[in-house]
Amino acid sequence: MRPSVPLIVALVLWALAGIAASLWPVAILPWQGFGALLLTLSIVDLAVLVRRPTPSVTRLAPEAWSIGIARDVELRIGGSRAQRLDVHDLHPPHWTMEGLPRRLRLAPDTVAHVAYTLRPTLRGEARFAGVQLRLLSPLGLWRQQREVELPQRVRVFPNFAPLTRLALLGTDQASRLVGAHIKRRRGEGTDFHQMREYRIGDSLRQIDWKASSRARKLISREYQDEKNQQLVVVLDTGRRMLAQDDALAHFDHALDAALVVSYLALRQGDAVGLFATGGDTRWMAPQRGMGAIDTLLRVSYDLQPQPVATDYLAAATELSLRQRRRGLLMLVTNLGDEDIEDVLAAVRMLQRRHLVIVASLRERALDDVLDAPVHDHADAVRAGATARYLAQRKAAHDALRNHRVMVLDVTGAELPAALVERYLAVKRDGLL
Repeated sequence: MRPSVPLIVALVLWALAGIAASLWPVAILPWQGFGALLLTLSIVDLAVLVRRPTPSVTRLAPEAWSIGIARDVELRIGGSRAQRLDVHDLHPPHWTMEGLPRRLRLAPDTVAHVAYTLRPTLRGEARFAGVQLRLLSPLGLWRQQREVELPQRVRVFPNFAPLTRLALLGTDQASRLVGAHIKRRRGEGTDFHQMREYRIGDSLRQIDWKASSRARKLISREYQDEKNQQLVVVLDTGRRMLAQDDALAHFDHALDAALVVSYLALRQGDAVGLFATGGDTRWMAPQRGMGAIDTLLRVSYDLQPQPVATDYLAAATELSLRQRRRGLLMLVTNLGDEDIEDVLAAVRMLQRRHLVIVASLRERALDDVLDAPVHDHADAVRAGATARYLAQRKAAHDALRNHRVMVLDVTGAELPAALVERYLAVKRDGLL
């Protein structure tokens, strides 16, 4: 309970008038009368405010949110009496908010609607605590803060908005939308698709000579990419994925890219799984069907990178025990030259049964340093150190390539297109 600004102003004026009354005795009686009136009004106003019931409040907020996507929340406030009040919702901390606090004037037996906008900045579970109300007394002399208990738990998922756009497109169109460069080679694949008339450019190996003799014209076999293969995205949740690019950490970029390539793989008829290791550990066995994307979201939405070193060899051992069938493993990490021995040992273990791709995320700030003009000695030292770091990083990548490991050296923004492009290339070339 606190006095409002009008009451404080009235008290200050009354005190100043007291100074004047001390100089002119004729003003003492009016001054005392004004003080008694002010005291009576403030006591009555306070008593009415204390006895006034707390307005009812309900919140309409989505249960599922997408990181970085703003959505509306609505508060409904009602009461049986006229009331002036300020409203503020105790939303999850660190979220971006617009539209609060709000001042309302409630009419008797009505419901006021207050809408505001929230944008989540962290994945995982989040909690709304309650709603704060600041009630104003009828005369405006007092204000009282009350809190309505209105707890609500919500879940913040990776940004799945791109998936809704991909759902409206074919596989080739969706792949181009994420930036992948598709190289089509007509008629090649591993699964028989259909018989059709020969076209210029078809390989002689595609010609079905028996069918051609019956039809008395050249007939080609057309193949499509094999289905029901297995893709497992391996996400590093260790300290290296804490690196920040713009508003998102490397891990958030990796998770978004994993969702995109998994969605397209499911569209292709393959099974998709997830293995997170390093900090938080999570396993999702490969599943087929578009319903698997919902399972993937539920399994991964609260994953967070931790400031710990990733044991790549232990991760490879565990993954070998879990994933028995041959598949395509996409390891997404931020590879440094000091990690090369452990990563190489882990990859060679996995290569006994699987096809392995290593996607090494590169901080965009490194490219910005090399592209920036050099004006002084400090700029030159910075550029030289960055160039040396990138050279060591390239040497680590080349060591993996020398052992027939496919390596992608990309920034977070380039990762979805790179993973999709390499996945389609593996399918097209029949490497699995």
